[in-house]
Amino acid sequence: MTLARRSLLTGAMCGAAALALTKGSSAESNSVSQSNAADAVPAARRTGNMELARVAHAPSNPTGLAISRNGRFFVMMPRFEAKVPFTLGEVMADGEVRPYPDLATNQADPLKPQGRLFHVPNGVFDAQDALWLLDAGLPDGSGPPVPGAAKLVQLDIGTGAIRRVVPLDSGIVPTSSLNDLRVDIRGDRAVAYITDQGQDGEGAILAVDLSTDRVVRRLAGHASTKSQKGILKMVEGEAVMQRKGDGPPRPVQGGANGIALSPDGQRLYYAPLMGRRLYGVDTASLLDAQASDAAVAAGVQDLGEKGMTGGLATDSRDRVYLALQEHNAVGRRDPDGTVTILATDPRLIWADTFAFAPDRWLYITAAQVNRRPEYHHGRDLTELPYAILRLRIDADPA
Repeated sequence: MTLARRSLLTGAMCGAAALALTKGSSAESNSVSQSNAADAVPAARRTGNMELARVAHAPSNPTGLAISRNGRFFVMMPRFEAKVPFTLGEVMADGEVRPYPDLATNQADPLKPQGRLFHVPNGVFDAQDALWLLDAGLPDGSGPPVPGAAKLVQLDIGTGAIRRVVPLDSGIVPTSSLNDLRVDIRGDRAVAYITDQGQDGEGAILAVDLSTDRVVRRLAGHASTKSQKGILKMVEGEAVMQRKGDGPPRPVQGGANGIALSPDGQRLYYAPLMGRRLYGVDTASLLDAQASDAAVAAGVQDLGEKGMTGGLATDSRDRVYLALQEHNAVGRRDPDGTVTILATDPRLIWADTFAFAPDRWLYITAAQVNRRPEYHHGRDLTELPYAILRLRIDADPA
C-alpha cells in the first residue's frame, strides 16, 4: 500500500502558517445549513481544498465535534486540567462557545457523578438526532476516574435535558482515559463502541449493549490497542513530546483512539493515537458474551499503514477518512488499502474529530493539542479562535 503524497505541506510550512483568524472576523462564519452550505463561507476565506466553516472561541481544546441535522455545532473539550470551565459547548454563528446545556451541568461534582459532565472528549448524534456524549469521568485530566462518573449520556438538544445515562464503570480500569465513541442504533440493534487510550498507553475497546447496559472490555493488552513504542509524532515541524520543568522530554503515549464503523455496522475500524497502522475487528465478536478474549483477538485484522491519525470516519462506500495530524491533512483509505491525501490546510493544526453533514460536507476540528503547555515547558501556544474546517466528499455518511 502506498501513501499518496500530492498536496502535502511540509512541517516547516505548516509551522510557519498561523491561524489567520481573528475574533472580529468570526461574525462572517454564519450558520451552515443544508440549503446554503456551498455559499456560507466567503471565497476569500477559502484555503486550498478546505473551507473555514466556523471559528470557535472555546475555553480549551475542542477535540470533539458533533453537528445536528439542522446545523447546530457542538464541541467537546476534555478537562486536561481542572480549571477548564466547561467540557461541552455549543458553537454559535459568531464563534461564541456557550456551555451546554448549562454551566451547572458542566461542573464536575463527585457527589453527583451521573448528573454532571466531568471530561467529555467526544460525542455523536444518532439516527434520531439525539446527542450521545462520552464522559471519561476525569475531573483533572488524569488519575483514576471518579466512581460513577465514566458514562454515556444521551441528551435531548431540543430541551437540553438528559434522557439517559449508561454507567461504564464495569468496563474501565484506574488508568482508563476514554476517548472516542460510535453509536449504532438501527432496527433491533442498539449498541455503542468506545476506545480507551489508557493514561499509560495500555488501551482497550468497550462494547456496550444499549438494550441491557451491559459493558464489555475487549482487546486490553492487545498490540492493536497499545501505544506503539519507538514512534515519534511530528506536528508543525516539531516532535510532540512531554516537556515539563527541567526534566528531559518524554515520549507521548496513546493507545486505542480513533474509531469508525463500516456502513453495515459489522466491522469496527480503530487505531492507537501513537501508531501508524489501521486495525479492524468484527463487531459481533466484541458484543458476543460467549466469545473469549482470545477469540476476539484472533479476529483482529491489521489493515496496514495509514499514517499518524487522530479521528476516523467512514462513508457509505466503506472508505475510512483519516485525520492526518503530521500533515495538517485529511486522508482517505479505500477498501483496497490505497491511502490518498484529499486536502491539506495550514489551519488544520492537530486534525482531530470528523463530523458528517447529510449534504456531503465533512467537517473536522483543528484542536491544537500539540500547542498545549505540557509540550512546551509550561507555555501555552494555542491561538484563538480554533478552526472548524470542511471539505466536500462524493458519498453519504456511513
